[in-house]
Amino acid sequence: MSSTGTPIRLSVLALSYFAFISLGLPDGLLGVAWPSMSTDLEVPRETIGLLLIPSTCGYLISSVTAGFVLSKLGVGRLLAGSTALASLALFGYALSPAFAFTMAAALFAGFAGGAIDAGLNAYAASAFGPRHMNWLHAFFGLGVAMGPLIMTASIQYGDAWRPGYLVVASGQAVLAVAFVLTARQWAQRPVAEHAAHGAQAGPIRARDTLKLPAVWFSVLTIAVYVALEVAAGLFAYQLLTEGRGMSDAVAGVCVSLYWGSLFVGRVLQGFAAHRFLPGQTVVWSIGGMAAGAVLVAIPGPGWLAAFGFMVIGFAAAAVFPLFTLLTAERVGVAHADRTIGLQMAGAGLGGSIFPAIIGVVLGTWGVNALGLSLVVLAAALIAAYLAATRTRHPQPTA
Repeated sequence: MSSTGTPIRLSVLALSYFAFISLGLPDGLLGVAWPSMSTDLEVPRETIGLLLIPSTCGYLISSVTAGFVLSKLGVGRLLAGSTALASLALFGYALSPAFAFTMAAALFAGFAGGAIDAGLNAYAASAFGPRHMNWLHAFFGLGVAMGPLIMTASIQYGDAWRPGYLVVASGQAVLAVAFVLTARQWAQRPVAEHAAHGAQAGPIRARDTLKLPAVWFSVLTIAVYVALEVAAGLFAYQLLTEGRGMSDAVAGVCVSLYWGSLFVGRVLQGFAAHRFLPGQTVVWSIGGMAAGAVLVAIPGPGWLAAFGFMVIGFAAAAVFPLFTLLTAERVGVAHADRTIGLQMAGAGLGGSIFPAIIGVVLGTWGVNALGLSLVVLAAALIAAYLAATRTRHPQPTA
């Protein structure tokens, strides 16, 4: 059953899981492929930053736009078209003759990724309960983890990076066909959503959504959450080795355990979802992230910081899926799709801007400033969450 009491179509549910895996797959390819790609394309390795610019821009534009066009295109059509575009972009990577061509492919990959992310999360938030929301995002992490394995196998056994992209591009093409064939099933949104739309006095304009404080505090909450999650994973290795004296091998394992705790947390919380209210779980999870940040900030042995990182990862597991699930409660169902699209854009900005600022902080004051930086982000996350929930937009009445 869905969160609204409407039976879940197993075909749509299964396809959603595959879609979340496919959404994570491309994210894990580039890091492994880039050393070989840069050699083949005859560009310095540091130009990877240039490649991320069009991808990020495309993601931000499409994730915002998707929330506003979902009602016109329908979820099935949006996902079918976006997945097809993702497939073409990945084929573009695989067949790229020059770096400029790769830059164009990155832009289209960003467009596709933002629309898929917004579309999938908007549908899942209205159609599935907390258990499946946790598991769907766990499968996204599984996809991210599978990407490096696919590319590593391509380079090791195929002696080239291009086949890795071809494999993932082909999978995206198959998924696009599946979305086309199931488009009508995706169009059947939960009964509660139709009822809420019907209760409106008229069509909801974009500016009606954009003027709600709860919308922008929700975007800020997601942005700060992703900033904390990404910064912890990005700089953990540096802190553990340079700041806490861990060996490279042990620190590498600890970073893997951080990301692993995020995946395991989502799986376990999916099993326990029926025992706790989603809102309570988000509150406890944010508190757990703050506690983990404090453990990282405390001067001490490496194992204490490593444990703090694992606490952050495990506690963070439920925040993104359940906060997204509760979007309609904060802003009203009629504004939920648009808000989720904006939240996905906020996630993209939060995952790029704040870690970059922290990188400057660490370069100026030393790697041990990471702990305090994470504590500041945790405090900002608590404040943003409280603001998002206290400016809740009242639900319309029939």
